[in-house]
Amino acid sequence: MKKGIIGKKIGMAQIFDEKGNVIPVTVVEAGPCVVSQKKTVETDGYNAIQVGFGNVKPQRVNKPMKGHFDKGDVAPKKILKEFRLEDIESYNVGDIIKAEIFEEGEKVDVIGRSKGKGYAGVIKRWNFHRLKESHGTGPNVRKGGSIGACSDPSRVFKGTKMNGHMGSQRVTVQNLLVVKVDNENNLIAIKGAIPGPKGSTVVIKNSVKA
Repeated sequence: MKKGIIGKKIGMAQIFDEKGNVIPVTVVEAGPCVVSQKKTVETDGYNAIQVGFGNVKPQRVNKPMKGHFDKGDVAPKKILKEFRLEDIESYNVGDIIKAEIFEEGEKVDVIGRSKGKGYAGVIKRWNFHRLKESHGTGPNVRKGGSIGACSDPSRVFKGTKMNGHMGSQRVTVQNLLVVKVDNENNLIAIKGAIPGPKGSTVVIKNSVKA
């Protein structure tokens, strides 16, 4: 990874290019983030920087985290993430990372948590077909059917598609295009949709496919 930043999903909008074509974009408030810790091979076994995003009241931080922020002389932050960058020499504790690290036309990967759908059946969760509604099927047309086996192996295999909790999972969307960067307001417009609801936290990093 060469660079990365933490942001908040604002919502979707439209941008028109020079030819008048409409481009659907997702607007992300990227930063400003502060480097709260610098990890090295000598002290931690690997190279990385810890980045904080989102202001939080000091009284909302517990004593261990307060000591962590005080050690780096950094204001308490709501969200902390680590970035294992290829080069961390240019970063120091207290440095500010803004949206300007990305440029228009650049490809990025966006990581977020998908919308939670609650408890869902197999039709909604896995796109199962309904059962036939005649000839003795009964009131079970939306059920998943048989999942068991014979006396061997006498169990349900792991990974069997069943009803259960849907959504609220870590999702990465790769190779998205940065359409516009607003350095003054720390806004990045990314082409297409990214995971998560409005107001959710996302991580933007340079694309591994670029």
